[in-house]
Amino acid sequence: MKNLNNDMLVEAYVKAKELRLNEDFIMLLQKELEQRDLQHKVDSHFATPTI
Repeated sequence: MKNLNNDMLVEAYVKAKELRLNEDFIMLLQKELEQRDLQHKVDSHFATPTI
């Protein structure tokens, strides 16, 4: 996990969610996102676009 830069971590998490990968793996990514205080980047990625 430590080898991933912040952008790569966010991208890995988003892709893992899209592909519905193993929940344990997703939780590991999410825990690392929280430790790095990057949850806001994920939240903005999944935000519903306004028309």
